[in-house]
Formats: sequence, C-alpha cells, structure tokens
Amino acid sequence: MTLFGGEMTSNSKLMEATAPCGIDCFNCQLFGDNIHSAPIELIERIETSFPGKLPCRGCRINGCPLTPAGCETRICVLGQGHDFCFRCENFPCSRLSPVAEGAQIYPHNLKLYNLMRIRSRGLEKWAREASANRDAYFKGKFSIGTGPVTTD
Repeated sequence: MTLFGGEMTSNSKLMEATAPCGIDCFNCQLFGDNIHSAPIELIERIETSFPGKLPCRGCRINGCPLTPAGCETRICVLGQGHDFCFRCENFPCSRLSPVAEGAQIYPHNLKLYNLMRIRSRGLEKWAREASANRDAYFKGKFSIGTGPVTTD
C-alpha cells in the first residue's frame, strides 16, 4: 500500500499511524511530513506548550501532542490489551460520543465511523479511503439522508 508521501507502507506502519480510537493520524496536518501543510500558528502554539512533540508520529508511538496528560481512550484501549476500541465488549462507549463543539476543526466525530469501517473492511482498505472520508467530513455539504456531498 502507498501512503506517507508515496512510500510503500506495511500493515505495521499503518497500525502505528492509526490511533486506537480510529483517528487516521497519517492524514493529520501535524503528522510526519504533513506538518509542512499545517498553519504556522498551530505549530507555534503546540511547540510552545509541548516542546519536542512535533512532528507527531502518531499516538501509538509518542502520544498525542494535543493531550499532554495522556489520552483516556488510548490508555483504556491499550490497558485492556486491544489494538482498537471496537474490540472492547463496551464498544461503543461514551468516549466515542459525537460532540458539536470543535467539530469543524477536530476529527473526533469521525472516530466511530472510522472504527466501523476498519472493522468491516480491514485496516488497509479503510486507509485507502480515509483521506476522502476526512475531506468529505470537513469540506462536504450536509444533506439529510445522503451523507456529506462533495463538490470535487
């Protein structure tokens, strides 16, 4: 599979770049070489608050730069010996509940959808569609009963 700037990606690399909660870290502006596309104000704010966390390598490697105290979801999943939330008997739990605040900036509301797609299609197939799904979420127009409609 090809991701990460065109290089071939193994399943283990893909796992490292996908959060246990289903966030596609490899599509984040703060991840790896993607950081060159991140707004400078965002980079400066994170570097000031959490020095040495950027570029991010994914929460499985170095934790999330946005949760310096540690992500409760990640701690829960890994503490139970799972690789993804959907393997838990309590899935889906309240940690994955959608929230309107910040939805236009953060991909939190994609977690449940991503986890269901990973479970049904597998990590590699999901990863191929993750960028388009993220674009549809952030750039698509809301259409009742249709899902996000993109103009591209």
